[in-house]
Amino acid sequence: MDTINLALAEPSCSFTRQQKPQLKPPIAKIRASCGGEGMDKPNSRLAMPWNWNSHGLPFLPGYTFRDVTKSAFHRPQTLEYKSGYALPRRPTVGIGQEPLISEQLTQQEISDLSFETSDITYGSHEHSLAEDFIPAHVALDKKVLRFYAYFKESILYSPEEQYRVRPVVIYYFLEDDSMCIIEPMVENSGIPQGKRIKRQRLPKNERGEHYQWKDLNLSMDLDVYGVKYRITQCDSFTKEFMESEGILLSDPESMPVDPYSKRRKNPQPSYTTPSEFDRMHQFLTLDRKVLHFFALWDDADSLYGETRPVTIQYFLVDDTVEIREVHEPNSGRDPFPVLMRRQKLPKKIKPGSFPSCVLEVSAEEVDEYYSPKDFQVGQTMTLLGRRFLLYDCDRFTKEYYQQNHPNMEMKPIELPKKSDMTQEKKEVPPYNGFGSLEDSLQNCLSLIPKPPKKNVLKMLENDHNVLRYSARLDSQNPEDEVRRFILSYFLSNDVISIFEKPTRNSGIIGGKFLEKTRIPKPGSTVENPVFYSPADFAIGATVEVFGHRFVLTDADHYVLTYMESNTSQIPSQTLDSLHQKLGVGMANNQPAGQNGEDVAELSS
Repeated sequence: MDTINLALAEPSCSFTRQQKPQLKPPIAKIRASCGGEGMDKPNSRLAMPWNWNSHGLPFLPGYTFRDVTKSAFHRPQTLEYKSGYALPRRPTVGIGQEPLISEQLTQQEISDLSFETSDITYGSHEHSLAEDFIPAHVALDKKVLRFYAYFKESILYSPEEQYRVRPVVIYYFLEDDSMCIIEPMVENSGIPQGKRIKRQRLPKNERGEHYQWKDLNLSMDLDVYGVKYRITQCDSFTKEFMESEGILLSDPESMPVDPYSKRRKNPQPSYTTPSEFDRMHQFLTLDRKVLHFFALWDDADSLYGETRPVTIQYFLVDDTVEIREVHEPNSGRDPFPVLMRRQKLPKKIKPGSFPSCVLEVSAEEVDEYYSPKDFQVGQTMTLLGRRFLLYDCDRFTKEYYQQNHPNMEMKPIELPKKSDMTQEKKEVPPYNGFGSLEDSLQNCLSLIPKPPKKNVLKMLENDHNVLRYSARLDSQNPEDEVRRFILSYFLSNDVISIFEKPTRNSGIIGGKFLEKTRIPKPGSTVENPVFYSPADFAIGATVEVFGHRFVLTDADHYVLTYMESNTSQIPSQTLDSLHQKLGVGMANNQPAGQNGEDVAELSS
């Protein structure tokens, strides 16, 4: 063995970077040292794959050798053909005809590897099933922790107060660990309030850490951007969430009283003479509260005077009055609604003051201004020389008078009738005969006439439905006896057209006698015309068309079919005349052409 080790170590010292290792000399030495016995046998040790486990040498470059006597390196065949089909086959040997590891294992070892897994590597079988993963943005979506807090704002250069207590609400969004701080809006506070810090992750310290929900608790100070917020309370959801996570909340604290607000509610006696009325209290309690009256401005005494509707608004916050005119459409007046700007109206002026027509009246010259008790619904009051009749008010005004002036009854009154302002009814001029009656009427209704409305449903239902009749001209002229006409009645729009059939050697040219038009009955007025309908067209009846008299002599079979389908609108005499005239054709089962297809067969 010592000879073998020396022979194996010799090539590693003679290798260079350009030369490749030659394994034949060491193998020859090994064979020589071993006597050459058993080296060519297949079952000898050197005939097996050479690895570091076989000879005990370290697995390093120069210490590993391959079997130079091995010549087979192909993979075993895993497919075979049987009856023309390719079938898989399990190999029995490995690459280069080496035995498989599975062939060297016993059946017990194979079963242990197949059905048993290591708890250290894969864990126990009880916890092998993975639970459904729910991301944080889904599990904690719309879940917000809400804390109530406050901070103290220092007031500089004020002898009346040193600080103010400003309450805030802290929202913590569990979805992304962001926070926002909002200060509730206080009406007429004069302080910019609302969102103090927009939604973001708030820094906890200078090391880059951020506040987590575990860092929040009651009765603690939260330092954010140099402002210290004192957390006092939280809502029920926040309390349940913190307790479910194992965090014990501290005892809640009460919100401290703001000294400025307390002083405003309980003012201390000052050394100045108090006024009769607290203007600040009036501003805080009556701001945006307005008494709304509906009135009529009686301007009948002026030239072309009339009565106009106006609205009177009394602002309770500063006792000012504003009068607005109600703009009516098509009144001919410019839309300037403000009749009197918002101002205080003097009720009594001190005697001996300067004339008000020259200068404005100051507060020192007025003894009394108008107040809410001077406005009574149902009475006429004079404001700046104009008379206004108050006839109604809104609901807030009624509730205000019921609470503050219960002795004043705000009952609305009916408006006086405007007999002088009644508009005369438009008279429609008589029909002049040009165009249809509906088109001529549109010229009288508007400057730009519009087409008259049509019955679209009737037009769609009776489209291409025509009643055709054969007629002759009833005239004293003997030349008109041979003239024959076809009268067509269109059911879609109730118009009539007349076509004259050409007659040979008559000397009269046939063709269109009357275009489509609505024909009124004789005796009807122009204002209320009555037009011909299918019920008037009986066999033998006379139809008068603009001075010409036509006698109906025959009709097509579609006329009888239409009359029988609408018996409720057709008189019995018309149906009997059609049955007597067309009874022979119906008895012989002749087909009745729809829409007058058999007009050519009408008797002349």
